Amino acid sequence: MQVILLEDVKSLGKKGEIVKVSDGYARNYVLPKKLGLEATERNLNELKLKKKHEEKVAAQRLADAKALAEALEGKKISLKMRAGEGGKVFGSISGKEIAAAAKEQFGLDLDKKKIQLPDPIKSFGMHEVPIKLHPQVTGRLYVLVQEA
Repeated sequence: MQVILLEDVKSLGKKGEIVKVSDGYARNYVLPKKLGLEATERNLNELKLKKKHEEKVAAQRLADAKALAEALEGKKISLKMRAGEGGKVFGSISGKEIAAAAKEQFGLDLDKKKIQLPDPIKSFGMHEVPIKLHPQVTGRLYVLVQEA
């Protein structure tokens, strides 16, 4: 019997694959646990339509990420930090502050988890901050840290 997998099954295959299994295994394990569907014409057609839709959504997300990367290009966010004697910095700037400043200054809605700072910013000056918008798209944002 041919079965369309609805979930990853360890010894059979990945979600969306069409695999051939014995009738008993399909009736007693795969179908009752809702791990797969019988590969009928209707189910195969639905799988094909679902895959097309997923590809379309993935392409749209990639296009949106590229557009946001273009919008970020050359943008400079300015943030102020307090400083003590001798130019010593109090505190640091993390992804949360950068995301809030981007929203406030440019209206860009960035997720703080996508801002890739190896360490929080602890010095004055211009800093280049990479932002992972999509697995294939990384944007760059510049942060100017000034003394308050």
